[in-house]
Amino acid sequence: MTPVFPAHSVGVVTPQRLRVDEPIALECGVSLPGYELVYETYGQLNAARDNAVLVCHALSGDHHAAGYHAEDDKRPGWWDNCIGPGKPVDTERFFVVCPNNLGGCAGSTGPLSVNPATGKRFGPDFPIVTVRDWVVSQARLADALGIDAWAAVLGGSLGGMQALQWTVDFPTRIRHAIVIAAASKLSTQNIAFNEVARHAIRSDANFHGGRYYEHGVVPEHGLMLARMLGHITYLSDDVLMARFGRELRDGKPGFGYDVEFQIESYLRHQGTSFVKRFDANTYLLMTRSLDYFDPARDHDGRLAQAVARTRAKYLVVSFSSDWRFSPARSREIVRALLDADRDVSYVDIESEQGHDSFLLEVPMYHHVLRTYFQGIPLSAITP
Repeated sequence: MTPVFPAHSVGVVTPQRLRVDEPIALECGVSLPGYELVYETYGQLNAARDNAVLVCHALSGDHHAAGYHAEDDKRPGWWDNCIGPGKPVDTERFFVVCPNNLGGCAGSTGPLSVNPATGKRFGPDFPIVTVRDWVVSQARLADALGIDAWAAVLGGSLGGMQALQWTVDFPTRIRHAIVIAAASKLSTQNIAFNEVARHAIRSDANFHGGRYYEHGVVPEHGLMLARMLGHITYLSDDVLMARFGRELRDGKPGFGYDVEFQIESYLRHQGTSFVKRFDANTYLLMTRSLDYFDPARDHDGRLAQAVARTRAKYLVVSFSSDWRFSPARSREIVRALLDADRDVSYVDIESEQGHDSFLLEVPMYHHVLRTYFQGIPLSAITP
């Protein structure tokens, strides 16, 4: 029986794996002798090889951005509403590539991988990688795919930071950068949120200094708390109130400390689901990578100087209710680009969904992305 997918779906997709035997020197001073990246592709690379788009995932994302992993799969990729035939990132026009970042837990080399020096999983011994390291590894993926330059690099949140870093580190290999719900560096408050989340994980009795694999356990409680905290910051107060209010599950107070409010039940569900699919050591690594991101650090703290030699055209998108990466942070990026006389367009989308808006099918947001991508010129179109 032929599977029936939603309209404009890329259908069933199969993850691919790239093995890189060339060492990669990381910013932390450690070199990996080799590594693997798991990635997915959607659409076809045209004859001119100028229609390739790199999608960079956020903190808890992975390579599965669109389509389904099996004919009976009920859950599509995390950005399926945005990527596919006729969608804003149209796979009838573009060849889309989405890798799981180095250090991830969805198949790319990371804490879950076996350390060849010990024969055991890396765990806490896996070196901290940065956004710059990810960009280097993605450039090698582009080399392997025969892509000299990306038509566009885009992503939301941590993914948007990678798009910005691409323009700085490989200015001749990216024509358009779409930086969504991001910042040029984390605020002190955001670093504080990340540290509370990491402390929750490290304080779990089952953490064992990050070597919980060897004990056959998972620091579920700590990872669950970290996700619950993070999830609160991804949503706006208005959305939480509209969706859950102050509703009690049983309609009246139980005068105890068990789950009583609907929002408590929702957060625990989110935390429990996250524990089943994400690795605690990876969460520590990804949040620290967020903390370190600051492309202006090597330019006397001046972002305009950091982007002065970039060549890409930019689209910067923010959301009105996003308080984790507020519109003010996006405007800082825009101001620096204007000061450096770069080509930049900016739009602040009215949305009640908070930081998570970049993952959702917000009509004006999708209209902006669709219009921008339609305006990217290509020398050849793959039918």
